[in-house]
Amino acid sequence: MRRTRTTALAAVSLTAALVLSGCTGGGESSDEGGTTSSAPSQAAEKRSALQVMAAATKKTTEAKSARLEMTMTAPGMPEAMEMQGVMSWDPVAMDFTMSGEAFAGAAGEESSAPSEMRMVWLDDVMYMYMGEVMAADTGGKTWMKFDIEAMVEEAGDEALADQMTAGLDEMGRSPAEQMALLLDSPNIEHVGEEKLDGAATQHYQGSITLEELLEIEAQNSASGEYLTEEKRAELLDGMDESGIEAMDLDVWLNEDDMPVQMTVVMDSPEGSMEMTQRMTDYGVKVAPEAPPADETIDFVEMLEELGGPGALEPGAV
Repeated sequence: MRRTRTTALAAVSLTAALVLSGCTGGGESSDEGGTTSSAPSQAAEKRSALQVMAAATKKTTEAKSARLEMTMTAPGMPEAMEMQGVMSWDPVAMDFTMSGEAFAGAAGEESSAPSEMRMVWLDDVMYMYMGEVMAADTGGKTWMKFDIEAMVEEAGDEALADQMTAGLDEMGRSPAEQMALLLDSPNIEHVGEEKLDGAATQHYQGSITLEELLEIEAQNSASGEYLTEEKRAELLDGMDESGIEAMDLDVWLNEDDMPVQMTVVMDSPEGSMEMTQRMTDYGVKVAPEAPPADETIDFVEMLEELGGPGALEPGAV
């Protein structure tokens, strides 16, 4: 019985981590109580859509942090997942609360997985608060630790390491990195002026396929000014490995060229991943702390108890 419960716990924990790869996903756009105008603003008239988005990408990169609210859907998820909290992308650090039935649905009908979890990320380690679903099997410990470097080492081979850490690697993607890829879009355009929460914004959109991105040499790409060649290759490799074939991005900018909302849709053979992000409080302090060691169980150590990474493969238990 303990092995069954622990294996279910492992499945819930890993699924929760992997589903967060939606930090590079997409979502439905929002135009709450506002109107759309096809006439560009004065600022938009003076600059091309590409120039405006380049300025927004630069400013977002320099802001280094923000408060985010996100809603995500993906193939296989029983309902939308919501996340809210603060994120820093230089250096990477996060403190989010996630809610939704995605965790419980992924673990099966008999799981007692919570519908809300807190996630803390710092120093390439993610900590996930899982409450009572863990406490019964861990002597009261309620936090799960995901150490990327240790997980890769435990996997033993590159393919399995990529599978285990895919979602975790993607979590550090900043809004600026997503916008940078849009700069390579052949059809980026200014949609018009729209109001979000009563404030005027400028709506821009574009789309690009993985094939188009791969055809552009890094040194000749518009995104090259904001993404290193290594970072760009990493992003494209991640899209390729995830089966992502195309990306549609909508961005709403305020009068300071800062994104206040982003909608990303990524298409794959399994269906579309969609996410909406709302950004406020740029430059907010992000200083999460690791939970106490005596309240934490290490995911890698749990894998070793179960018999290694293969214990989580289909049919292994």
